[in-house]
Amino acid sequence: MVQHHQHEVIIVGAGGAGLMAALYASRGADTAVLSKLYPTRSHTGAAQGGVGAALGNLEPDKTDWHAFDTVKGADYLGDQDAIEFMCAEAVPIVYELEHMGLPFSRTPDGRIAQRRFGGHTNNETKQPVMRACYAADRTGHMILQTLYQQCIKNKVHFYDEFHVLDLLTRDGVANGVVAVELATGDLHVFHAKAVVFATGGHGRVWEVTSNAYAYTGDGVAITMRRGIPAEDMEFFQFHPTGIRRMGILITEGVRGEGGVLLNGKGERFMERYAPTVKDLASRDVVSRAMNLEIKAGNGIDGKRYLHLDMRPETVNKYAELDGRKNPDGQPYRVTGEQLLAKVPDIIDFARTYMNVDPIKEPMPVQPTAHYAMGGIPTNMHAEVVIDSKNTVMPGLYAAGEVACVSVHGANRLGTNSLLDILVFGKEAGLRAAEYAKGAQYKALDDDPTAFTREQLNRLLKSTGGEKVVTISEEMKIKMMDDVGVFRGEAGMRSAEQKMRELRERYKKVSVEDQGRKFNTDLLNAWELGCLLDVALVTSVCALARQESRGAHAREDFPKRDDANWMKHTLAWLEGDHVRLDYKSVAVTKYQPMVRVY
Repeated sequence: MVQHHQHEVIIVGAGGAGLMAALYASRGADTAVLSKLYPTRSHTGAAQGGVGAALGNLEPDKTDWHAFDTVKGADYLGDQDAIEFMCAEAVPIVYELEHMGLPFSRTPDGRIAQRRFGGHTNNETKQPVMRACYAADRTGHMILQTLYQQCIKNKVHFYDEFHVLDLLTRDGVANGVVAVELATGDLHVFHAKAVVFATGGHGRVWEVTSNAYAYTGDGVAITMRRGIPAEDMEFFQFHPTGIRRMGILITEGVRGEGGVLLNGKGERFMERYAPTVKDLASRDVVSRAMNLEIKAGNGIDGKRYLHLDMRPETVNKYAELDGRKNPDGQPYRVTGEQLLAKVPDIIDFARTYMNVDPIKEPMPVQPTAHYAMGGIPTNMHAEVVIDSKNTVMPGLYAAGEVACVSVHGANRLGTNSLLDILVFGKEAGLRAAEYAKGAQYKALDDDPTAFTREQLNRLLKSTGGEKVVTISEEMKIKMMDDVGVFRGEAGMRSAEQKMRELRERYKKVSVEDQGRKFNTDLLNAWELGCLLDVALVTSVCALARQESRGAHAREDFPKRDDANWMKHTLAWLEGDHVRLDYKSVAVTKYQPMVRVY
């Protein structure tokens, strides 16, 4: 049974980017949100540390400093016009959220509190600056709750637990999506004038990840299957501090509050890799440093993890050695009670998942696959572009982690993910509603569900005997080993071949549950297909880029090569072939230079 719906703007995904787009689109158009999860369960809720904005509430800060830190953090691959736009919008958008009711943590005199975060600096003194606006360590959760309430107030239509499986187009124009309703198994066609993808990232490609179980690259895979390229897929960020083995994130805010990384010898090793900002260097720098320490045999008890120490005595010891001061000029000191107030969820995570009390003992951590810098190509107005000339596809928009604007370039700074979803989610909603005002509904194909049914029927009717869990585990281990923090030609070639082999085996995957209602077995199998497509493209793009830049660190090409590789990768998945092209990086006023931390 196929059901039909019509809304002017359809938004796929109900995380921060999707809800921000919905809120602003709903002010000018009939708007609906489709999500495979209940909205407040979206992965934005896992974002802990804060949203970056140069408010200057606790010490001097400037929007230009934020922009330069973002360009520098991106290893100069970020598009500077978009970066400047995002950083300029940061301050008003934070105050906008405050006026919506978001319960930010406060200074004693009532202003929005701010903390230090990796890569954010006073560009004059080169010292870390307090730029992250936070709500304890639940900032993403608070953003989700605030935006969802505003969307309900604005009468946005929500289709919860509707899993989008296809993008509909007509004459090169987006005109809707196809989704399966989890509760019934029915297919639904959503006819629209404008479609916004805000489906998040694809961290489940790797074995150890901070990403939610639902983060399976749906948006990128769906659009690639419809002939739209993916941009900069070789760049995937590993966050330095994931819980050992599990990958659950320990926010950078812990280091912002004074926590330090220690190796198996009890040394604060980041002094060797980033002498100025130490533990608050950008994430790619810290992740590589941790891997190098482990490789050198300096892991805890010789094993593949290190310690993050936020015990008050450790924090106070290194704060004194660093000469760290409070905004009032007094020496920086903390108590266990103060740390508990600032990062309560982190302390709870450590106690729950590690049986460690971080007020009394260090936490075991290792780098964890965290954030996709690459995704669906867009311009700074969230319009999807489909080639190296930045040709816009009418009616299609993308925002958040699924999109590549590119404001993060080769490496994202902490706090800029929440800023990204807010700024470009808003932009997507405004632009989609504006486009819908002047557009007509494009006619649907005679059978708009044909491709979706073909995908699902193949999985349901397969008798090949391959298991989703087996293929998934092999993919994750291979990608972690060979397309992880460090990469080399032999490993990436092996990974590419492995992904091709797994995609062939995937054709023989069988689904045991043949029912219609809540068939998560079927949808897990479909999601695995998305992950395999993304993994193959990632491997091919990474192998092609013969340099080290940001999160893409090649042992065989250890240096950045601006002469040949100061460009974005575009990748088209055409059956089993990945076709590559490149486009230039937008440079305004920040010429590439060596990054120094």
